[in-house]
Amino acid sequence: MQAKLRDLEEKYRILEAELSNPEILKDQKKYQRLAKEHADIGAIVQTYRRYKDVVSQIEESKGLLKDPDPELRELAQSELSNLEKEADALQEQLKVLLLPKDPNDEKNVLLEIRAGTGGEEAALFAADLFRMYSRYAESKGWKIEVLSAHGTGKGGFKEIIALVSGDRVYSHLKYESGTHRVQRVPETETQGRIHTSAVTVAVLPEADEVDVDIDPSDLRIDVYRASGAGGQHVNKTESAVRITHLPTGLVVQCQDERSQHKNRAKAMKVLAARLLDMKRAEQQSQVSQERRSQVGSGDRSERIRTYNFPQGRVTDHRIGLTLYRLEGIMQGDIDEIIESLGTYYQAKALASIGSDNSRQNT
Repeated sequence: MQAKLRDLEEKYRILEAELSNPEILKDQKKYQRLAKEHADIGAIVQTYRRYKDVVSQIEESKGLLKDPDPELRELAQSELSNLEKEADALQEQLKVLLLPKDPNDEKNVLLEIRAGTGGEEAALFAADLFRMYSRYAESKGWKIEVLSAHGTGKGGFKEIIALVSGDRVYSHLKYESGTHRVQRVPETETQGRIHTSAVTVAVLPEADEVDVDIDPSDLRIDVYRASGAGGQHVNKTESAVRITHLPTGLVVQCQDERSQHKNRAKAMKVLAARLLDMKRAEQQSQVSQERRSQVGSGDRSERIRTYNFPQGRVTDHRIGLTLYRLEGIMQGDIDEIIESLGTYYQAKALASIGSDNSRQNT
């Protein structure tokens, strides 16, 4: 770890020198790339420098423990204790900072929410979840753009796909993928019985042009008349678009916009994200299992989280977290869940690195 930190500090010095070079300033593209690299390792280098300073002070304090003046020795002992605690904390912080970065953390995401088991009640809860994520996004200053929606007559969604744009969106939402289970009494239930329904959530990083190369000859594009709300426009204009990616069989359709061009652009965005998801799955040697493991089948037994309305609680089953403030959570106050999941998976990553190091040392 020390060798890696020294290398990063040297790289940081080189980047500082390059950024102050007038010739680099003339090439804004290169300057921005170097500035990003500089910023990316800045926190690690500053923490490492503070760590080295504290270690130096520890050595000085240890030297003072041999001083003949008892008051000075007592003061040195007190300082040594505080410095050693700080050094330990900084060392743990450096371990976290050195964890491999998820290259998708900075990206926007496609949020896909689909009703699973439970019929109309599942569709209504899909709408509730979309509202929850929308309000969370608003609290973060993010933007949400609906790309595709298939609603029901009672205000629910069979499926809704939205692009969430902003600062480090994927890093916050990536652990929301999976099956979300709801337990509540539906409005149509006359006997007051609690029903259990399920909704699947998929969080896909938005694909950049460099991430996915889509050959136009691999696409079959069909246009047709939109269905649903829209008045006379629905019956007269073939604005809806269906795109089939022939090599994979992926099908994406969009009809929300009046313009065929806009619907096609939205559908292409969804297709690119799904192809990127498949590409990542192949890289992880899981191929087609990746997407199924992410969202499950929509069956109520495959769940990552349960929202129990009669008890006013939300339980995330992966980390055993239960919160009794369901109303606030449904209004988008999910920071505690998001942060707890991040801490949990960070700890797992650290433990994995620790076990790998142990095996290498034996």
